[in-house]
Amino acid sequence: MDDDRLVKVSRYLSKHLRHRPERLGLDLEAGGWVSIERLLEACNRQGMRLSRAELDEVVRRNDKQRYSIDATGTRIRANQGHSIDVDLQLEPAVPPAVLFHGTGAASVPSILRDGLDRRGRHHVHLSADVGTARRVGARHGRPAVLQVDAAGLSDAGALFFVSDNGVWLTKSVPARFVSLLMEN
Repeated sequence: MDDDRLVKVSRYLSKHLRHRPERLGLDLEAGGWVSIERLLEACNRQGMRLSRAELDEVVRRNDKQRYSIDATGTRIRANQGHSIDVDLQLEPAVPPAVLFHGTGAASVPSILRDGLDRRGRHHVHLSADVGTARRVGARHGRPAVLQVDAAGLSDAGALFFVSDNGVWLTKSVPARFVSLLMEN
């Protein structure tokens, strides 16, 4: 599969597994899972021709590791980023002392004033490393990396979860736990 097709299929899956499963006639099961067989049938019915081999390649090659296939090899889900009501059945986890959030530089003043909000999604997404946060921020213009005092936030009672692809999730991050990472 060429890179253009990979991106096209990944975006299509993201749209339907994270935001609009009903447009394909799908209902997400507990944990956000959907039958691969039903997904492929629905995609093909809607004109997005997709084979199991192509689906497996998209899951394997997706640079953000957005998707997981369960241990039985029969179900798929988006790892995080849903705007629809879904319980991913993630267990609370103890975060590292510091996590990072990538954003566009233009958003920094409001985040430092108001904190990080999940907006239309279930959680705020945080990275365990600066490089990942910088790549995320670059999708929003000139990147800026914010440092989150995850240990302090956890001590204050916030719950953290970690998705299958290593993205740390929490409901919100008040401004007092956020600072701008000054990089050289």
